[in-house]
Amino acid sequence: MAAKDVNYREQALKMFPWVCARCAREFSGKQLRMLTVHHKDHNHDHNPADGSNWELLCVYCHDNEHQRYLEADARQDVSRDEHVLATSHPFAGLAALLKERE
Repeated sequence: MAAKDVNYREQALKMFPWVCARCAREFSGKQLRMLTVHHKDHNHDHNPADGSNWELLCVYCHDNEHQRYLEADARQDVSRDEHVLATSHPFAGLAALLKERE
């Protein structure tokens, strides 16, 4: 793994909860290594400091995401600019819950 890869992974792990954005599985301890950084636009050189191009995915969901992308590209159903984002929102309402604790 290149140094820049480790850098953006470390940044993403500090910014986001350790939960897969697709399957909502939680990670900690030794299993944290199974949580990867996915580039939403599939451009590994596009690493904005605010993490807006990243999402944490488990290795299984990450592999699935890339496979779907490759298959769609092969069929030419979806252009590289029309990336389909997740429909799941595992943290919807989290801010309200945290606010209630205050």
